[in-house]
Amino acid sequence: MAHRGDDLEDDFVLDELVELSEEEGSIHEIDDDSNHEDEEEAAPSAPAASTTSDPSVLLKKRKRREKEKEKKLKKRKIAEATAPQQQGSVAAQSPDALSEYLSTMQKKTYKDMSDFELDDIRIPASAIADTTSWTGERTLDNLTEFIMKALPTLHTRMGQRPKNNGAPTMLFITSAALRVADVTRILRDKRLRGEKGGEIAKLFAKHFKLSEHVDYLRRTKIGAAAGSLAVSALTHIILDVTFHDAKNRNVLEIPETRDEVFKTVLGAPTVMKGVKEGKIQVILF
Repeated sequence: MAHRGDDLEDDFVLDELVELSEEEGSIHEIDDDSNHEDEEEAAPSAPAASTTSDPSVLLKKRKRREKEKEKKLKKRKIAEATAPQQQGSVAAQSPDALSEYLSTMQKKTYKDMSDFELDDIRIPASAIADTTSWTGERTLDNLTEFIMKALPTLHTRMGQRPKNNGAPTMLFITSAALRVADVTRILRDKRLRGEKGGEIAKLFAKHFKLSEHVDYLRRTKIGAAAGSLAVSALTHIILDVTFHDAKNRNVLEIPETRDEVFKTVLGAPTVMKGVKEGKIQVILF
């Protein structure tokens, strides 16, 4: 299938968007330990002179925070590695089966639509990447290899220098901010971007101001993003359906994120047009 994402109109920006990439440094990442720091500051303690100025006490606090952060990261990795959904993930099905799955999820978003209307916005099997050749687990540890082996066209495009600012070739859509941060670090792998690939942008729904996001997009050449933005060069949209939240729901099973996926991203006229014309491919990971 030939991808001609550059033919699309560059007019799609979400209402709520981006955290800047680490290289820009003008917007800070979410710190897992920020809540713990606040709790420690608010907690009753001995007189300030004996705690805040004692280097040994500060060192102990810092080490404790580092250990807590390591424990959280370890728990996330263990949860992902042992998650039962890894066996028989819905994402491992054929394009025809995945088209039916997406249609079922669309019905939950567009409850008042008739079957005829739903059929008009259906994601056709021809627009869904066939990744059944991938037999490994769909975990973030395998994401780089998954793209290289199951999505060779995407791999090639990620290594190319972007022509326009704020217009990535790929969007990776997931349901949790921490997951976005983890995905972004993996997508920065040199095996994917090479020496010419564009920046990898983290996109969140609520954490940052729209003006900051738009300014960043206008001045940065982006190769891939965890979220969504302009679609002039867009050729691939990855839906992270294998990852489940604490309630065992994936990105399409959480009502709020499901509605955003189908209304704001896949439902955008330029995106739907690209999907229907075979210029944008949908991948379930």
